[in-house]
Amino acid sequence: MIEKQQVVQNDERAVLIGLIHKEQTETEVSEYLDELAFLAETAGAVAVKRFTQRLPHPDRATFIGKGKLEEVRQYVLNKDVSLVIFDDELSGSQISNIQKELKVKVIDRSDLILDIFAHRARTAQARTQVELAQYQYILPRLRGMWTHLERQKGGIGMRGPGETEIETDRRIVKDKISLLRKRLAEIDKQSLTQRKERGEYIRVALVGYTNVGKSTIMNMLSKSEVFAENKLFATLDTTTRKVVFEQTPFLLSDTVGFIRKLPHHLVESFKSTLDEVRESDILLHVVDISHPQYEDQIEVVNRTLADLKVLDKPTIMIFNKMDLYEKQTFDEWLADDVKDDILFQLKQSWQQRANGNCVFIAATERRNVEELRKTILEKVMEMYRQRFPYKSEYFF
Repeated sequence: MIEKQQVVQNDERAVLIGLIHKEQTETEVSEYLDELAFLAETAGAVAVKRFTQRLPHPDRATFIGKGKLEEVRQYVLNKDVSLVIFDDELSGSQISNIQKELKVKVIDRSDLILDIFAHRARTAQARTQVELAQYQYILPRLRGMWTHLERQKGGIGMRGPGETEIETDRRIVKDKISLLRKRLAEIDKQSLTQRKERGEYIRVALVGYTNVGKSTIMNMLSKSEVFAENKLFATLDTTTRKVVFEQTPFLLSDTVGFIRKLPHHLVESFKSTLDEVRESDILLHVVDISHPQYEDQIEVVNRTLADLKVLDKPTIMIFNKMDLYEKQTFDEWLADDVKDDILFQLKQSWQQRANGNCVFIAATERRNVEELRKTILEKVMEMYRQRFPYKSEYFF
């Protein structure tokens, strides 16, 4: 049976590999590898080299072709590299073929994300969701990953027993998936009961790309201590706090961050966690405006919200990290009136695109926090008037 274990070890030297093909441009691949490097760092590895290969489509056997694989092999051999990470999903046979050539551990983006999730899961729900996603990842790759006595090669005296043991592994994994789904369903029932017990409070959910500052904003608004750090997926478990602005109470939830190329089986496993988003009345879409591809990140989040069928919910765009944006955008010699004009144009543009529902802040500096609180309060009060008009004590 294939055992699940920690994929990435601390300070492990890693090589990153991306493929440029008809659906991914060179610029996009470069951006994806930047993010992959951050994922590797979050998992504890150190990315020491990047390789890209241009092919019309992935090679069925080695993903990047024999020539490029040999180039990678030489580098791995000479530079004491113990881990190779591919930015796209690999099949079990591809992983097996590549590992035979490189003689080091080979994983893909999905496996790396699963490793981070497994390390950061704290509650029983999150741990069960991650374990389910891990087994769903393993199941279609069993034949390629199965290397007990090299029986998958077949041959006289090898074929039957090998197939029997692979089928045994497959049945064990399927049984484990079934068991985890049942366990998750029980946990979901408990979570649903807890949500119902919260009463008729307006629910507000923080959503956004991973590492945009949602947990920092959660701490700032709720005066609580939710774990926050400059790493991807710092928050896995949904945290909900009761917040009161000017005698008006509401529930504020921090949710798992979204990311490009998020494995489908991981999204499936975490659907219950995302129920907080589905059941919310108002969304706070947090954006790291200092990130070079922040507009792409907004699109990723919007696509995920569309998949969850919540894109039409009332939404406030929170453009965070304005302090970093200004440092990156403005030179020292730039006149103050020019800076003001650039900021004015930026804010005007997004106010028009978001129908006036956006705020620009720097959470770590607590800049413009009062405007954010006022904007949220107005939206919450408006929602109370629509949903619970008899709760007039909240509005006066």
